[in-house]
Amino acid sequence: MENVTVKDIAEAVGGRILCGDPDQKLENIAIDSRVMRGNDLFVPIIGEKNDAHAFIAKAMQNGAAASLTSEHDEAPEEMSGALIRVEDTVKALQDIGAWLRNRLTIPLVGITGSVGKTTTREMVAAALSAKYRTFKTPANHNSQVGVPMTVSEISGEDEIAVLELGMSNPGEMHKISEIAKVDCAVMTNIGVAHIENLGSRENILEEKLHIQDGMKEGGLLLVNGDNDLLADVTPKDGISILHFGREEKNECHAEDLMPKHGCGTFTYVHGDVRVPVELSVPGVHNVSNALAAMAVAEHFGVDLHAAAAKLKEFRGFKGRLQISEKNGILVIDDTYNASPDSMRAALSVLNGMRDSKRRIAVLADMKELGEEEIRFHRDIGATVSAMHLDLLVVYGSLAKEIAKGAFAAGGMRENLRIESFLEEDRDEMTEFLKNELTEGDAVLFKGSNSMKLGTIAAEFTDEA
Repeated sequence: MENVTVKDIAEAVGGRILCGDPDQKLENIAIDSRVMRGNDLFVPIIGEKNDAHAFIAKAMQNGAAASLTSEHDEAPEEMSGALIRVEDTVKALQDIGAWLRNRLTIPLVGITGSVGKTTTREMVAAALSAKYRTFKTPANHNSQVGVPMTVSEISGEDEIAVLELGMSNPGEMHKISEIAKVDCAVMTNIGVAHIENLGSRENILEEKLHIQDGMKEGGLLLVNGDNDLLADVTPKDGISILHFGREEKNECHAEDLMPKHGCGTFTYVHGDVRVPVELSVPGVHNVSNALAAMAVAEHFGVDLHAAAAKLKEFRGFKGRLQISEKNGILVIDDTYNASPDSMRAALSVLNGMRDSKRRIAVLADMKELGEEEIRFHRDIGATVSAMHLDLLVVYGSLAKEIAKGAFAAGGMRENLRIESFLEEDRDEMTEFLKNELTEGDAVLFKGSNSMKLGTIAAEFTDEA
């Protein structure tokens, strides 16, 4: 935050200053009382297990200059900083985010979708950086708490910003969109991530489309036209729509698609525009992400050859299809999270490793899939069975359904060997893999983040 005082925050949230200097400058927002950067505003969140109001004094001891509170009507005597009384600290944080957004004059690009949000965010930011000083969402601060904090980080030197916007429950995207007020929105796909909370893909689409709620007339909605639900989307009045995707039916599409060292090379085509693009990240799904990045760059007047050069420099990040080699074993670490769509995409990358002696998939549970979680896991087993893999290792009670799906689809007839481990067998599975993997193998690690498969993958890379 720049040029913001305690008085400004109190006015923005309709709060009352209980104590402290109204002219005290505030530069950062913090929700963790242990981490302060200087002139911080501490926002105590009331969670399911903890009420962070208990840590206000600790936050100020650690350097917070002010704090919100919904539990004090008078200032405690030991308070060393400013205290601002509000009715609801989360609502106040969102009001602060909206107030800060209204002070910005630069365009904001919002990225949402069931999978691929973070990679697309990184690619869009990379392409835009060929012309602009580009801000992007740090880490995964994409929620109704994270987005206002992200907005607060945008500086006066930034020329454009790329925000990742996520949601898992009904109503969240509307709140987030009213804070971010993006000028351009990208929808990567509609899958089954968070279907447990939203009930159906159609409900997920309806919720995601609320990204338009905060958009002004003249905004642009970019959708992946290869996705069955997004292909038929109608934007709200005053918003234009553009389709991107690998298929020729999309206004922005890929031609001359060829693999190169497991990564895609293609020609970006939009009307008479034709620009060659070469990626340094694996997976055909990343071609779609790159198409979105090129379309956004074109919309904001970036030289597309320069944008393509920036995309070639992008090499992904830890836990998301990171490929490394150690002791002659090729390791694909895609353990950041998992859904059926991202699982299939990662398996496709592994299946494409035709030069490897053996192709081995280590797959863990996929979470938050609702009542049909067993079917989704068995469907992944059928996908594995149709591929040219040599060994399937499943980890977790749900992942056992992947093995069942592979058996049912005839995986054993294709000489696919299957090994199964439960979560309590973690050490046993790690030891099994250490004895099993040999030079020339390619191995994929993939599962939901809560399964902590990344620490096992690290045993086979230089990260351990």
